[in-house]
Amino acid sequence: MIKRLFGKFTLAAALPLLLASSTRSGAVREQVVVFAGGCFWGVEAVFEHVKGVTSAVSGYAGGTTRSPTYEEVSTGRTGHAESVQVVFDPTQVSLEQLLQVFFMVAHDPTQRNRQGPDIGTQYRSAVFFADPSQQRAVQAYVAELTKKKAFPQPIVTEVVPLDVFHPAEAYHQGYLGRHPSQPYIVINDAPKLEHLRRAFPALYRETPG
Repeated sequence: MIKRLFGKFTLAAALPLLLASSTRSGAVREQVVVFAGGCFWGVEAVFEHVKGVTSAVSGYAGGTTRSPTYEEVSTGRTGHAESVQVVFDPTQVSLEQLLQVFFMVAHDPTQRNRQGPDIGTQYRSAVFFADPSQQRAVQAYVAELTKKKAFPQPIVTEVVPLDVFHPAEAYHQGYLGRHPSQPYIVINDAPKLEHLRRAFPALYRETPG
C-alpha cells in the first residue's frame, strides 16, 4: 500500500470504548463498533457513505503497543489491525445492517491476514465488539452466513472484545475523499462505494457523513 509518502503526524489520544449518552431525557445512545478488513482507507469510506453513521475514524485496534504509529503497525509486530471505529445512530441504522455492509461490501471475510494487495496480520478481518449484545449479534450473523453458504470459502473473521481504539494519523482520515484519483484508491476502494450504492440503495448516501 502506498502510504509512506507522507510525513509523520502526532497520534491522537486513544478514543474511549463507548460514547457518553445524551443528557436529554429519553435520548438514544449512539453506539460504537470497530471493524477491521484490510486497508482502513476503503473501509472508512464505505461507512462514511452509510446513512445513520455519524462518524467513521481510521485507526488501530487489537494490539499491545500503547501508542502505535502507522510505521509500527505496518511491521505486523504490534498485533494491531488497521481498523475503523464506526459510531452510529441505532434509530437510523442497525448493527445488523452495518454487518451486512461490512461482510458484503467493505471487504472479503474469507481472506486470512490479507485483503487484495495488502498482506499481513495488520490486514486481518475482525469485528471488535463493545458489549456482549454486540458479540451475540455478530456471532449470530456469521453463523447465518455460514449456514447459507454465502461465500465459497470459510469466513475467517475474528470476533473479539474491543480494548482500546487508537485513531490513526491525520493524513489517513477521510483519505478516499481527499485522494479520489490515487491509483490504489481507484483500483481497490472506489469500486466498494459503487457496490454499496448498487447493493444497498436505501442505506447509501452520496455525501459522506
